Amino acid sequence: MHKQKSVGVVFACTLLFGLVVTKAGANDFCAGAVPGTFMTIDIPGATFVSASGINPAGEIVGRYIAAGVTHAFLLSQGTLSTIDVPGASFTSGRDINAQGDISGNYVSSGVTHGFVLSRGAFATIDVPGASSSSAFTINPRGDLAGNYISGGVDHGFVLSGGTFTTIDPPGSTRTIAFKMSAVGDVVGEYSSAGLTHAFLWSAGAFTTIDVPGAGSTAARGINPQGDIVGEYISGGVTRGFLLSQNALTTIQVPGATLSNALAINARGDIVGRYIVGGVSHGFLLCK
Repeated sequence: MHKQKSVGVVFACTLLFGLVVTKAGANDFCAGAVPGTFMTIDIPGATFVSASGINPAGEIVGRYIAAGVTHAFLLSQGTLSTIDVPGASFTSGRDINAQGDISGNYVSSGVTHGFVLSRGAFATIDVPGASSSSAFTINPRGDLAGNYISGGVDHGFVLSGGTFTTIDPPGSTRTIAFKMSAVGDVVGEYSSAGLTHAFLWSAGAFTTIDVPGAGSTAARGINPQGDIVGEYISGGVTRGFLLSQNALTTIQVPGATLSNALAINARGDIVGRYIVGGVSHGFLLCK
């Protein structure tokens, strides 16, 4: 049984990309921060922001919408960089590994493809025979995991050593793999009998994770220590969670109608998104 508690925000400040340059040369925005410090990530002109990946150095990736177009972003060395796959109408950054390689997905001619951006070069990731592929995570070894659609059904996958492996929990009708750790453990969500559950796939075995009393649970991130973050729905409200050493902590941005915890790095810093007044903002929650 998981022990459960709630976490509040100890200190709040706004992290605007126009101000980040004052910390030139620094990736680690949590350095020297009070534990529990929460920072909002907003991009000038954007109507939607979500932070979905953070690596050990504190580099952050995600996506934002401006003028109706979705772009990926990288926040590194105090600088915001927009990332668009050439010719794509939609680009989303999903994860970043210790080497700075970025994975995600893009849409071109109405078809969704996965991608990896490494040393300035894009590589497209498509599961053979799939109508849609997304590379949601990349670990330090360069292994990928994500989601593909075949025959109208969503499946999870791992790509390691050039080989695709489908990962679907027994009885699932829909599976998405969201994050993978350095040792290859994968977390995500699956649907079965009309309910959504989180899962951990480790050494070829599946473990289901359900927040007690929740109608839906999804695991979105995992770090090298095995700490897992995600979100759950209870009473019609979506809240984030951290599962660490079998203790469950709720993460909810004060005043938000939705809070998603989407990634966690080795130190325990968490990124995600929240909604206030109908607008989605990214966040960084410092350990």
